[in-house]
Amino acid sequence: MTIKCIAVDDEPLALDIIKDYVSRIPFLKLIKTFSEGISVIEYLSSNTVDLIFLDIEMGGISGTQLLKSLQKKPKVIMTTAYRNYAVDAFDLNVTDYLLKPFSFDRFLQAVEKAHTLIKSEQPHLTSESTERKYFFVKSDGKLIKVNFDDILYIEGMSEYLVIKTRNGNIITLQNFRNIEESLPDSGFVRIHKSYLVSLNKIESVKGQCVIISGKELPIGNKFKKEFFSIISSTDKRD
Repeated sequence: MTIKCIAVDDEPLALDIIKDYVSRIPFLKLIKTFSEGISVIEYLSSNTVDLIFLDIEMGGISGTQLLKSLQKKPKVIMTTAYRNYAVDAFDLNVTDYLLKPFSFDRFLQAVEKAHTLIKSEQPHLTSESTERKYFFVKSDGKLIKVNFDDILYIEGMSEYLVIKTRNGNIITLQNFRNIEESLPDSGFVRIHKSYLVSLNKIESVKGQCVIISGKELPIGNKFKKEFFSIISSTDKRD
């Protein structure tokens, strides 16, 4: 799902920062930027967007005045250097309120909140062909799209996870719990406190090890019973 957005700010540097941050998030598409509010009202009268990054204090009309003038309001993330507008912003039911200067992590948090709200308002697609086949993970300051089918296995290190894929390794500062919530209910199984594997990529099971792409991965005692139960039921279905 692509989220179409615009950015409104009378400071060129602030717009440059938003452009940079948006470019790191694959599901965001920045359609246009504006340095004042009147042009935004004209633009939105004949165009639709999903999300606005909106400065509050600008020349001409303010961000809050602009927002009040809109008949159909997209999701809005307010950006400002002033704390005292927070109450007004939330009275207008904005999605989030970013206090300048804000980091990419804080920006991403606000965007993910908007993303969740926008998705919840979309019609639910139940056909198998429309099911999501990927997820995004944060790595090296950006979000990377990972196709479920490309994952061989995921290895837990001391403070991060390494997602082993057909195309290489992706390192992310997440935990297994967060990753497991993003994966499909079937198709992946935890075999060890340090390993989560794709069932489709298992080449063989040798003793207390699973072999994927020629690498032996240990099966932990805690996970052994569930793992062998899963592959046993798979064999029966086949």
